Amino acid sequence: MRRWLLIQLPLSLVLLAAGFGGGVAWVLRSSPTPTATPTPTRTASPTPSGTPSPTHTPTATRTPLPTDTPEPTDTPTPAGPPTITPTPSRTPTITPTPTFDFPDGVVQTQANCRYGPGAAYLYEWGLFPGDRVEILGRNDLGTWVYVKPRFYVDRCWVKASLLEVTGDIFSVAPYYSRLPFSELYRPPTNARASRQGDEVTIAWDPVWMTKDDYRGYLIEAWVCRDNQLIFTPVQIDGTLVTLTDEAGCTEPSSARLYTAEKHGYTQWVAIPWPDHD
Repeated sequence: MRRWLLIQLPLSLVLLAAGFGGGVAWVLRSSPTPTATPTPTRTASPTPSGTPSPTHTPTATRTPLPTDTPEPTDTPTPAGPPTITPTPSRTPTITPTPTFDFPDGVVQTQANCRYGPGAAYLYEWGLFPGDRVEILGRNDLGTWVYVKPRFYVDRCWVKASLLEVTGDIFSVAPYYSRLPFSELYRPPTNARASRQGDEVTIAWDPVWMTKDDYRGYLIEAWVCRDNQLIFTPVQIDGTLVTLTDEAGCTEPSSARLYTAEKHGYTQWVAIPWPDHD
């Protein structure tokens, strides 16, 4: 037995060596390089086209007759204001405008400067010999002048015959100034007039005033004298007066009546003027 084991042991070693060598040779052998197998490409199959559907044949319809087309109307387009292009012009030569030289006056004797053209009007300012005035207006006849005194802030009326005038009084226009207005008393009432030929009598009801304020009444009349209508102011201390009014003027005569107090005049009232028979 022991002898068998000794025989088996060398044989096993030989077989083991042969197997090991074969394994090494197998490992060291060159392995063939695998060849890449091409992947087949899918070829797109043509998509069958659809069978065309039969088209619908339109049914013939009646063609409408042509109608008249209205002519287009012109619609006005609102236009803005025209643009004015200034045309250059020659520069005019400036000619100096002569200034009007009002007549001047020097007071010759003490005079009352009044609110209107006549002694019938209230006193406004006193003028003394040597006072200088500028003449701005006149009444129709040139007997009273509207002046601006050198040393007075306002303007007033003075009798022309009391002045030494330099210039022509009639170079200024006729003028009528506004009277100072007062509301302290009421205007006259029940004014009436009657005629006897060329004489016109005027009457009215009295207005109560204090003794200090009382200045009577004022009539401004336009009466006919020598075929000319003359402005005639009259101051009355009472309620009755007679004026001369002739026939022959182309314009009608007329008159108006005020209440007068020391501060001024009320609103005037018209006097109903009688015609010539």
